[in-house]
Amino acid sequence: MPVRVWPRAPLMINPFIVADKNVRSNKIKNAVLKKEKTYSLAKSNLIIVIGGDGFMLETLKKYNKYKKPFYGINSGNYGFLMNKFSKKIDFKSLNQARLVSILPLEMSVKTKSNKVKKSIAINEISILRQSRQTASLTISNGKKQIIKNLISDGVLVSTPAGSTAYNLSVHGPILSIDSNKLSISPISAFRPRRWKGKIVSDKSKIVIRNLNPIKRPISAVADNIEVRNAKTIFIKTNRKIRFNLLFDKNRSLQKKIKIEQLRNETN
Repeated sequence: MPVRVWPRAPLMINPFIVADKNVRSNKIKNAVLKKEKTYSLAKSNLIIVIGGDGFMLETLKKYNKYKKPFYGINSGNYGFLMNKFSKKIDFKSLNQARLVSILPLEMSVKTKSNKVKKSIAINEISILRQSRQTASLTISNGKKQIIKNLISDGVLVSTPAGSTAYNLSVHGPILSIDSNKLSISPISAFRPRRWKGKIVSDKSKIVIRNLNPIKRPISAVADNIEVRNAKTIFIKTNRKIRFNLLFDKNRSLQKKIKIEQLRNETN
């Protein structure tokens, strides 16, 4: 996942602005519009997204087909994929912004009724128990078995960009943005209790199978898209899709991840 300055030469910023539907996002949008004109998607060279991480994930998937970079302004809580809003914001400074290209995960799910459903995830794919019964899963990387039978609330496969989100909450490792790795982390493992998960190459082809789909149903969730009654889940990095995000020069995604890594080591 390369990190570079965008653009290579000075460029007039012509943004298309989209904001979440809440009071704070609307206030920030009005403040931005006092400084910057909004253009149509066809005439813009940048998409400004005002909201939280969840809204950014939705917007990335909705507008990525237009092949334009995204600059997020946070109106939510932490806003890991976003930039901090300032009334002194100077959009000309975006010529020195750091561009990060993120490759998503692709999920292909075969359900109990043998239907196949596909979706992509920028942060993570979560396999979750669907009832009061714990999940019973086997996990493989290609032909190599990672774990024979994981009894747990589920398992999570995370990208570096998502490693500080849900993955961190289940005590998964924080991955550097340029690590070319994926994290596989158990969620409340019951057996084996001491299995802490595994870090694998982003070239891996991960297969997760439900060992008891009738008694122990599971769902598969790609960011916020859920497929219920999953029987087999195939997960791999989709190298045909790139999400290009811009970050302020002194607050890049790399720096945010390093801060979380240091915080994790000391807490």
